[in-house]
Amino acid sequence: MPEPAANARSGQRLGKVVLDELRERLLAGRYAVGSRISIEEVKAEFGVSKQPVMDAMRRLEATGIVEIIPQSGCRVAHYSMQEIRDFFNLFGRFEGEIAAAAALRRSDSQLAEMDEAWRQVQELENLADPQARSHGYRFRNREFHLVIHRMSHSRVMADLSERMWDLSDFFINTVAGPRPLSDSLHDRNHDHDVIRTAIRSRSADIARVAMESHIINTITLFGDSQDNTA
Repeated sequence: MPEPAANARSGQRLGKVVLDELRERLLAGRYAVGSRISIEEVKAEFGVSKQPVMDAMRRLEATGIVEIIPQSGCRVAHYSMQEIRDFFNLFGRFEGEIAAAAALRRSDSQLAEMDEAWRQVQELENLADPQARSHGYRFRNREFHLVIHRMSHSRVMADLSERMWDLSDFFINTVAGPRPLSDSLHDRNHDHDVIRTAIRSRSADIARVAMESHIINTITLFGDSQDNTA
């Protein structure tokens, strides 16, 4: 017999709750690299069956932040430092193209939205607690970049970029840790200022180069480690 529609909708909502909570924990760095995520513990915590938990894990695996190990379970994804550097090089080039498109396609009304997002990041410099600065930056920084995505008027670029942003947040908060990001907040928002100035003046080439440099320089948050694993 088909599952009643109300029960199906309820199951979908529960699955989204599980996915959203696990995703937030992973992006916030609450799980160590390579650590095991117990399916049974997640089931018990959320009071759900195995299916919504595994559905969430598959979605997270597609993003690149979880690995499903056959006959073993799930663990937090593990990358070498070289892979992380490769990622930010590619990510920088991709975001550079979005910034260039935004410079050419943005509307005048979107400039105020971009300026407000920049100001919201700047306000974080007044916070004394490094953890609060880092936590706030993750959300406000993403909003600044989302404004630029909207300016590009390209769903294709915005949708492809979403997975990259999740992977970027995962690397920063799980591998680098919050302190380097907190300490570099002023410099990173100065980068934002250069980018927004280029977008305002419709200077696509400058916006592209400034954004690419901003993203690629994220690798400096990871220090000078030459380890083969992260």
